[in-house]
Amino acid sequence: MQSPIAVIGGAGRTGVIITRRLLKEGHQVRVVSRDPERAVLPLGVEKHRADVRYADSLGPALRGCSGIVFTVEPGTADSGPHSPETTVYDGVRNVLAAAADGGRRPHVVLVSQIFVTRREHPMNAYGRLLDWRLRGEDEVRASGLPYTVIRPSWLMDSDAAGSRVRLEQHDRGDGWVSRKSVAEACVQSLCLPGTGGKTFELYNEPGEEPANWAPLFDQLIPDRVPAYLGPVH
Repeated sequence: MQSPIAVIGGAGRTGVIITRRLLKEGHQVRVVSRDPERAVLPLGVEKHRADVRYADSLGPALRGCSGIVFTVEPGTADSGPHSPETTVYDGVRNVLAAAADGGRRPHVVLVSQIFVTRREHPMNAYGRLLDWRLRGEDEVRASGLPYTVIRPSWLMDSDAAGSRVRLEQHDRGDGWVSRKSVAEACVQSLCLPGTGGKTFELYNEPGEEPANWAPLFDQLIPDRVPAYLGPVH
């Protein structure tokens, strides 16, 4: 029997698209959400009510999974349950711990964002969002699990910026990307060889959507695993 792929945040706008694409590829999918009933999900999807902020809720949802996609809205409070620290840092750590206890080594796809290395950006005023996003990334990179970190540019519900996909590294660019392209990047990260251990930014530009993502991933440089996860100042 095929091992499932868990989409954490699978009832969200991007998560639903990821779920549909994985099902189209023939995967068994588990939607993990605080409120999985809030979205119209395809038939055949397993629904698990769980919250990344509470580690003890995640075990049954992630047990036996071959892949995990983490696409969680971070919140912008300075502290507390709706802060980036709690959702996209502690939440990532809780997921990694549950994944490690699940008896498999799932491929973890983390949906982060651009500008995480630009802590002077005004967005970092919202609960130090960029700092905690980057710390969550570093936890994934240091976890010892196979992983891919995707940094979407500014999200759009349409393909107004174009359908061609551009992958970059080093967090120096700017631009826009559709949720559809983000979902496709997640699916391809799980399905193609040569995607593990890589972090990249994702943009759309005028042109056709790629028929083959493999050359896009092949050009990327693998990460160096961080040696030390120090405190956020």
